[in-house]
Amino acid sequence: MDKIIGLGNALTDVLLPAGDDELAALGLPRGAMTLIDAERLSQIDAYLQTKTPHTATGGSAANTIAALAGLGADTGFVGKVGNDRYGRFFADSLERRGTDNRLLTATDGQPSGVAVTLISPDGERSFATHLGAAASLRADDLTPHTFAGGTWLYVEGYLVQDEALITQALRLAKTAGMTICLDLASYNVVADHRELFRRLTSRYVDIVFANEEEARAFTGHEPAEALTDIAGLCSIAVVKVGSRGSMVCKAGDSLHVDALHVAHVADTTGAGDFYAAGFLYGLTCGRPLEQCARIGSMLSAEVIQVVGTTLSDAMWLDIRQRLQLNTPLT
Repeated sequence: MDKIIGLGNALTDVLLPAGDDELAALGLPRGAMTLIDAERLSQIDAYLQTKTPHTATGGSAANTIAALAGLGADTGFVGKVGNDRYGRFFADSLERRGTDNRLLTATDGQPSGVAVTLISPDGERSFATHLGAAASLRADDLTPHTFAGGTWLYVEGYLVQDEALITQALRLAKTAGMTICLDLASYNVVADHRELFRRLTSRYVDIVFANEEEARAFTGHEPAEALTDIAGLCSIAVVKVGSRGSMVCKAGDSLHVDALHVAHVADTTGAGDFYAAGFLYGLTCGRPLEQCARIGSMLSAEVIQVVGTTLSDAMWLDIRQRLQLNTPLT
């Protein structure tokens, strides 16, 4: 079985609902990922103390790996945590899901990273992230052994903020013959590092995942044209267009798959991460690209019906049975 290793920020998610007025009061742009320092986190934490948030493991790549593990894939995860309860919680969660724990632990006393996710009434999410120990992962922490036994490497684009780190990771993975998948991360991160993203993609990356805002930031074009642009830099390009579904392009051939209808969206956190998990699972099983996109859409539809990114064991069992029985995904 192919082994899929994720590389990203090991974060603990703290989720709670918030209206536009509350976002404005906290100084957070709607729909974006904002990095905050310890002082800003303290201010937001004071707000959290008046609420009852939901806590779970998180981070973009970690969400994808968790979903892949839920599907029964062979997975591993590389990141860095602090020597604290959040770090232990994160490690325990990986192991409980059967994911190969390749976490490093910070030795300088830094706390584990935290991502505060504020969920608007329409399901849109806005992030305030204090990376903590997650951001202390460095290029020299990575060696050929880090990715040993891996067939696929899934990297979250947030790591582009450390050019040496992401370049070392992609170089090691490519040398090891791994297939490299890159999720472009938040549109504002893409806009700030556009040229680096394009250079790394053309040199190392096989598969790119982007939503329409990220694709626009990456290419300057609307989704259909952006898809073609991105596909010119890698083997497979995927652009997700929300409720309109997703588009996939390989070797000049494009296809569109509709999103699955969901009666009530509880929280869009993890929608793109779960889509990527479903798509990659399909690829590792040898499914055609259209089926890969449909599996991605199915997982995305499941996760937006719950708050956070944790699906019950019963839900995962149902999903696995539907895939094994080739039950229609529409």
